[in-house]
Amino acid sequence: MNDSNRGAHWENVYRTKGEREVSWFQETPASSLEFIRSAGATRHSALVDIGGGASRLVDALVAEGYEAVTVVDLSESALAAARARLGPTAAGVTWIVADVTKWKPVQRYDVWHDRAAFHFLTDAADRTAYVECLREALRPGGHAIIATFALDGPERCSGLPVIRYDAASLGEVLGDAFNLVETRRHDHHTPMGSTQRFQFSVFCRV
Repeated sequence: MNDSNRGAHWENVYRTKGEREVSWFQETPASSLEFIRSAGATRHSALVDIGGGASRLVDALVAEGYEAVTVVDLSESALAAARARLGPTAAGVTWIVADVTKWKPVQRYDVWHDRAAFHFLTDAADRTAYVECLREALRPGGHAIIATFALDGPERCSGLPVIRYDAASLGEVLGDAFNLVETRRHDHHTPMGSTQRFQFSVFCRV
């Protein structure tokens, strides 16, 4: 899927479905918050949530006092929903409508968080572009938290094929600039009552 088709797909999803009508909805993103804290993030750390969409992670980060949060997503509708939900506090967040495979970050971040965006990149060129963006965006010593479907997780999501990973296969894609710090499996219980098996892996930028 090229970037224009990818953008159109996710715009349609967020325009036609409520937040509890998508399988990835979480009332409380507990695992993501735990990994961000364990990465040593402080309230002054620069954090970027890739493919954040209408996720409630940004709400939790703002509530915990993080002052430099950026959310990047393909869908303007998704980001608009998150901004509306946050109300006046949304002004303290940086919102960027962009495809991560095309995005040119203008600053460096201490923590890169991606829950379920990377596994949609089934084209090798897109994965290469993602890694290049990650290398550019994350400062040396910074942490990348990447969650994907596990090897025994779903093969498709939102009508699209995905690539499933464990920490070793994900590390191979990221390359030598990233050292694995921690990995953990996670069972996500969808609003529809099913269970999706994820893996969370944390890498340190060399």
